[in-house]
Amino acid sequence: MTRVRLDLNISLDGFTSGGQSPEQPMGEDWDRLMASYIATRTVRERTFGDTTGAGTTGVDDSYAATYFEGVGAEILGAAMFGFHTFPDDPDWKGWWGEEPPFHCPVYVLTHTAPRPALEMQGGTTFHFRSAPVEDVLAEATKAAGGLDVRIGGGVSTGRAFLRAGLVDDLHAAIAPIVLGRGTQLWDDLRGLELTHEVRSEVAESGTIHVTFTRQDGSRR
Repeated sequence: MTRVRLDLNISLDGFTSGGQSPEQPMGEDWDRLMASYIATRTVRERTFGDTTGAGTTGVDDSYAATYFEGVGAEILGAAMFGFHTFPDDPDWKGWWGEEPPFHCPVYVLTHTAPRPALEMQGGTTFHFRSAPVEDVLAEATKAAGGLDVRIGGGVSTGRAFLRAGLVDDLHAAIAPIVLGRGTQLWDDLRGLELTHEVRSEVAESGTIHVTFTRQDGSRR
């Protein structure tokens, strides 16, 4: 059965990266939030092509490996694709070069849709949609062919699916830092623990991995 998954990196006070600018589109705090994730062997290999075997192999790496498993389709927000930074560039194909790391259909939520699908190397095809999240999820679920649908971010897109009650598995990697700025993940999500089983695990890096797993029959 297809499940809807969301992975986010946040601070101890619940914020995602703030201070976005054209020079730092992922935000000034992105490196600090993502440090333990980027340090893992899995991410070094799967995202950056490092096949030397370097990188951490503990708890953080276990969650990083799970992130890449069993995904048949992905959903991204416009900012995650880069439309906010490059709104007028008709040749913009995202941040990832000619062979993005998704290797599956990717649905980009954007008010600039409709626009033609963008087929990339390695099995990634970007589809651009301006529709309710429920409709886009239904299309992505069909395309996933029984595998999972991953909500790839950013946080505003993830929160839209959480508020709609559509996320089956949420993984929040809480970095041991205090930001005091950015977008708050938990606003308007009161009672999430009533519909999802909550577990936590502390990694060697100090990152706290909190998972919310939907109980049977509770999706809206």
